[in-house]
Amino acid sequence: MDELILDIVERGGYLGIALLMALENIFPPIPSELIMGLGGVLVARGAMDFWPLLLVGTLGTTVGNYVWFWIGNRYGYERLEPLVERWGRWLTLDWEHVEQASRFFQRYGQWLVFALRFSPFLRTMISLPAGLMHMSVWRFLIFTFLGSAIWNTLLILGAAWLARYIEQYEGLMGWIIVGSIVLFVIGYIWRVITWSPRRSPGE
Repeated sequence: MDELILDIVERGGYLGIALLMALENIFPPIPSELIMGLGGVLVARGAMDFWPLLLVGTLGTTVGNYVWFWIGNRYGYERLEPLVERWGRWLTLDWEHVEQASRFFQRYGQWLVFALRFSPFLRTMISLPAGLMHMSVWRFLIFTFLGSAIWNTLLILGAAWLARYIEQYEGLMGWIIVGSIVLFVIGYIWRVITWSPRRSPGE
């Protein structure tokens, strides 16, 4: 099982990794930890090289986050709110989330774009208020790229180190990979089913 999953990722190559990382930051539910983790396993096996994997993974992350930045920067509060109200269920995001993230961004500044690259829950969401506040595009891209590069480095090296210990137990890695995918998908479906929009305190 693990060989089949890793073979699929390997066949997709670096371009496939970049595409998955971009999509992961645009739409749930497959997380970057799993994508770059699989890449790290392939690095440990010699099927991929560390530096190209890090580069394409980080570029994919940056592109995916830029999509949300562009949406915020392009549409602004007035035109964005109806879109969030309409599609929020599938993104498990409501307008109150956007307002909270915006207040957080205003309070702590633009360095949040860099710092929150290490947060599993906020690293993508912060891109939207950064766009809404019209942060400098180049500063956003640089902060996002650098923060993502550090995070992806940790994921690749951690997975490569762990792979050396797990692979001695036949089939275990495959079950870990499949189990992780299933848990993330179930978690996403549960959030969609149970999701209900919150309202701002002023409403």
